[in-house]
Amino acid sequence: MDMDTTPVIIAGPCVIESEELLDTVARELVRIRKERGVDIIFKASFDKANRTSLRSFRGPGLEEGLRMMADMAERYSLRLTTDIHEAWQAGPVGEVVDVIQIPAFLCRQTDMLVAAARTGKIVNIKKAQFLSGEDMKYPAAKVRESGGAEVWLTERGNSFGYNNLVVDFRNIPDMRPYASRVVMDCTHSVQRPGGADGKTGGDRRFVPAMALAAKAFGATGYFLEVHPDPDHALSDGPNMLPLSELSGLVGELVR
Repeated sequence: MDMDTTPVIIAGPCVIESEELLDTVARELVRIRKERGVDIIFKASFDKANRTSLRSFRGPGLEEGLRMMADMAERYSLRLTTDIHEAWQAGPVGEVVDVIQIPAFLCRQTDMLVAAARTGKIVNIKKAQFLSGEDMKYPAAKVRESGGAEVWLTERGNSFGYNNLVVDFRNIPDMRPYASRVVMDCTHSVQRPGGADGKTGGDRRFVPAMALAAKAFGATGYFLEVHPDPDHALSDGPNMLPLSELSGLVGELVR
């Protein structure tokens, strides 16, 4: 399969916390896009349906979340992506975003993949923590055979015992034959799933190294969750890159 080798950055907060947060991040993404001359897709989740605890913040929900994201796209001319967790969400999400993301835990859910494909939007499938890169040919085929115009595959690490992930970077070239673009999820790959007393922990120190190693292995997309104050974020703070550090890392990736 022909691969798009022009780098793309997917960046934004883990979850929609407020319109103010979206606006702060979007303005910085626009500045970086102009400064670095790179394609940037704005990412945020309207609902974190797979939080560790029932008490964890999930987001504003589908209708309000899509409204806020559509406003960012109109105001800043940014392409958008968000994740779906049920097949019925593909339709309304596909009316707003440019790329529909399939979460790693759900990457083999046939109904979701088919529904996402039928929107005509790019479908970005995250590789499950329990699958190899080679295994991802089957989810990708479900999308293509259901009429999907373009499939991306995203590496985000594999389960390594309890509460830990390890990245086998060989998964990136292994997935290249099955996707138009292979993306590295540089922030979720440093998670410690469920390892922080009812929350997912992690170590953001390793995010830049994950990104640069993925570049060496042939990734052409980089997924980076960012926040102006990650230590006070409402979801996935330990793994998110401070927004102030994004421009420097993007500069290294597109150099």
